[in-house]
Amino acid sequence: MENRELVIIGGGPAGYVAAIRAAQLSGRATVIEMDALGGTCLNRGCVPSKTLLHSVELYETMKKSEQFGIAAHDVSADLAKMQARKNAVIKTHVSGVESLLKGNRVEIIRGRARLLPSLQIEIEGGDGQKQVIQAQQIILAAGGKPCNLPISGADSASGVISAEKILNLDKIPKSIIMVGGGVIGVEMATILAKLGCQVSIVEMLPHILPSEDAELTSILAKALKEDGVQLYEGVCVSRIEDGPGGKTAVISDDKTEGKLEAEMVAIAVGYRPNTDGMGLQEAGIKIDEGAIQVNERMETSVPGVYAAGDTIGGIMLAYVAMEEGITAAENAMGKTSSIDYNVVPRFTHSLPELASVGLTEEEAKSQGYKVKVGRFPCSANSIATILGERRGLIKIVTEPKYGQILGIHILCPRATELIAQATLAMRMEATVPDIVNTLHAHPSLSEAIHEAALDVTGEMIHYPSKNR
Repeated sequence: MENRELVIIGGGPAGYVAAIRAAQLSGRATVIEMDALGGTCLNRGCVPSKTLLHSVELYETMKKSEQFGIAAHDVSADLAKMQARKNAVIKTHVSGVESLLKGNRVEIIRGRARLLPSLQIEIEGGDGQKQVIQAQQIILAAGGKPCNLPISGADSASGVISAEKILNLDKIPKSIIMVGGGVIGVEMATILAKLGCQVSIVEMLPHILPSEDAELTSILAKALKEDGVQLYEGVCVSRIEDGPGGKTAVISDDKTEGKLEAEMVAIAVGYRPNTDGMGLQEAGIKIDEGAIQVNERMETSVPGVYAAGDTIGGIMLAYVAMEEGITAAENAMGKTSSIDYNVVPRFTHSLPELASVGLTEEEAKSQGYKVKVGRFPCSANSIATILGERRGLIKIVTEPKYGQILGIHILCPRATELIAQATLAMRMEATVPDIVNTLHAHPSLSEAIHEAALDVTGEMIHYPSKNR
């Protein structure tokens, strides 16, 4: 039986980053991956969706090119070429991950891994051949997979598709019902609506993007409706049936029941840990509703076995998985490391983009904070006007006595880039005066954060402040 120092099951964000970090600490890492390196984020999620979103954003801009003084006639979207570019982007970065691993002398084994007792791992290759290796330490990083819903007719056998399938469509449907109005649902709806599909989003909670600030999501909801998306909020899908034009979704709220007709139905309700068939229970690994249980060091219930990323549930985001992978690798290599979940940015590549960090206004009030809010509308920002997207709002939630920043919420062009500034401010425990006294470039989108901070103190310059 062959021996390995550190075996990482899964080559996604948690796994490949853990391997590289272990190598930096002079460890010899082995990654076992049955699919393409990079995991869901690179191959079936974040990267392909953002590639298509960038294409549709360019398409939308080109249709309005005369507003920018550019004559562009007969502008059309070629889905096949968009898909080809998306696939090329994926291929480039999968190759990049592989090069990084090889450059760090990380061994890559192709196959499906199953955990055995005593830190042994069974690997089944693509040819069906099996081998067993002995590990000194293990990091479990097998990622996640799309959630299933307990809705009659909501399965692939009935022709209902997952959000991942949308990213590989070769034809845009005339209409689609998106079950779920979270990040995935809103991003997929944005892509399809901009390409001419009639999209209906059904969200069971009171508003789309339920974890985001309600004031900003209401503005985004209005923008989606302006772009032709129909929203059904506070509504459940009770069953999905075959309909005259494709599919029928039976929807209901507390009082009434109705039907939506569309060519297709997609389930877009997030991911769950991909831990089925890994042999966890036989190996003594404690799990809870499919998620591997870990402590702050990413240690499982079995000494020498760590876990990171979507397999442990929690905040299932690629960049969180990367930090968890680093934490697991550092502890496996003898360091003492833990991860801070207190300041984690989140974002949605909608049009306009939405990004946030910290508490929403509602959350802050429910936690007993006395809250003071600063707001600055995108319509008053010159760069937003230059870009042709004035819909949006920057909002800072604060505790007024000490100027503590509780949350920063951004709905505007390039919000996903601006959120790093907000995240750093909160990570460094910056106060409202710290932002107010920091020079921001003009004209820029970032100065909108400065103006929102000025609004907290009643000193906003480029828009009338209600806090005076």
